Amino acid sequence: MSFSRRNFLIATGVAAASTSVLSACSSGSEGGSQDKAPKVTGSKTTEIPVGTKADSTGPAPEVKGAVKGGTIYSLQQFDMDHMDPAQIYVSTEGAITVPIMRGLTGYKLDDKGNAILVGDAATDAGTMKDGGKTWTYTIKDGIKWEDGSDLSMDDVRHTFERLFASFVTEGPRYVQDFLEGGDKYKGPYDGKSLDSIEIDGKNITFRLKEARVDFNYTLAMRGYSLVPKKQDTKEKYDKKPFSCGPYKVDSRSIGKSMTFVRNEHWDAKTDPIRNAYPDKFLFQFGYELVASTDRWIADQGNDQYAVPIFNEVAPERLAQVLTNAELKKRVLTAVDTVTYYWPINTTRIKDVKVRQAINYAWPHQQLQTIGGGAASQEIATTIFAPVTPGYTKFDLYGVDKKPGGNPEKAKALLKEAGKVGQKLVIAYQQSDTAVKTAVAIKNALEEAGFTVVNKQVDKSTFYTQIGKIDNDFDLFAAGWSPDWPGGYSQFYPCWSGKNIGDGRSNYAQLNDPGVNKAIDAAGKIADVEEANKAWGNVDKMIMELAAVVPDYHKIRNYIHGSKVGNVLWDAGNTCVALTKLYAKK
Repeated sequence: MSFSRRNFLIATGVAAASTSVLSACSSGSEGGSQDKAPKVTGSKTTEIPVGTKADSTGPAPEVKGAVKGGTIYSLQQFDMDHMDPAQIYVSTEGAITVPIMRGLTGYKLDDKGNAILVGDAATDAGTMKDGGKTWTYTIKDGIKWEDGSDLSMDDVRHTFERLFASFVTEGPRYVQDFLEGGDKYKGPYDGKSLDSIEIDGKNITFRLKEARVDFNYTLAMRGYSLVPKKQDTKEKYDKKPFSCGPYKVDSRSIGKSMTFVRNEHWDAKTDPIRNAYPDKFLFQFGYELVASTDRWIADQGNDQYAVPIFNEVAPERLAQVLTNAELKKRVLTAVDTVTYYWPINTTRIKDVKVRQAINYAWPHQQLQTIGGGAASQEIATTIFAPVTPGYTKFDLYGVDKKPGGNPEKAKALLKEAGKVGQKLVIAYQQSDTAVKTAVAIKNALEEAGFTVVNKQVDKSTFYTQIGKIDNDFDLFAAGWSPDWPGGYSQFYPCWSGKNIGDGRSNYAQLNDPGVNKAIDAAGKIADVEEANKAWGNVDKMIMELAAVVPDYHKIRNYIHGSKVGNVLWDAGNTCVALTKLYAKK
């Protein structure tokens, strides 16, 4: 998923029991980091198996030493672009809404952050029939909305039918694409239902066009969280969603702050995933990385109870923090599945030699230094991260030998193409680090013979703007981690020509018949090893077309206040686990 627009994983067609997710992270009750900085390459993958019906029964296991009460604060760069689950496809939005939104399935964590897939609002992770073409879920009793009303089967049906409404443009498209008849259905607001969604008592059954043995993982995405039919305000629902989780939105000042308070109608016995120790969460927006890091370092007042969602240690402060034994005790370090990259708009930059020249000219080493060095980033040569099943190591553009870029090779390719002086318009987000990055890229590409125009785009709407088909950009800062373990949710959303459209995540607008065919074929391979090999080949095909510049694989470093307990990396949602935190007395 982006910013990475997302974080869950599995090779399509692989039996659920053999799915695995990437996640290597430090652990401990205080989230202390390892003595040695981790590396992405060589980090172990950990499995996310399917849990049992017993695993799906609440309440969530108690956190050792946790106490109830108090307020947890957060200092973040930007507010959420979307809060309607149907529109959520960005990691920050997914992470911040775990305390208020529930889906049919979700990820249950142990005391080290390892995850299993369980039933959330459903009694288990689902029953598969017809080889995966039919999935049935039974809804738990006792789940209530924040107004005290019961979660109804009408609500469950409505949640999935509203995904087809015309105003839903930003969220994942898997369910819409998978369901029989989904290509013709226009949503429930004209009173029509989708025949491939069947309700029988407390059971909901989905009939799919083709077998999807990973459909239970798909439903764990925040984009498929539940929405009450009577409270659905369509476009307006994006501003203040209704909760059936342990917390609810109490107040929101767009761009400034948002507060969660307890949902008194939440019953812990129905929820195997979420603890609810703090009385309140107060999220504060508008803090650049240096500002938030300095406040965490100072550790004064309410900042002692502050935890990040995605505001990492600022690159400028990373050495200071990681070499200070006391500060390091308050750092959570985790290897993420994400690869950050720069898609190239293939509808504007049509010549593959020009796109290859961009890859050769890229200043990887300089950008790594700006981003905090090897403790924060590992230079990438592939779309897949090394911790993802299916990763295959290759380096088509000589990055390992010349990490600072090869302007001579790039300029030679531009001359061959007759495109010396080619204009490139580059979009990047508004942040201190992004500005430095944009300058380094501009200098490197101009040295290689390009003419570069940098365009700063508002970070709260960045993905909305680059997700428009008719945009004015040639390159964009973006990134992706698989939506669930493996290749399909890495390559279909971002690189299949079938997923081009406003609000979609094929930012490069790549529509190559060979790549499309290879993605479809790999998604149907049942053998784990064969599927992984096929996804590695898809990665290489896209890189041969130079539709993107892989930038780096991410090592996260989060510093938090001294009075925040149990700061864990959530290996299922790849974020800080908000519902496992507590405020120390």
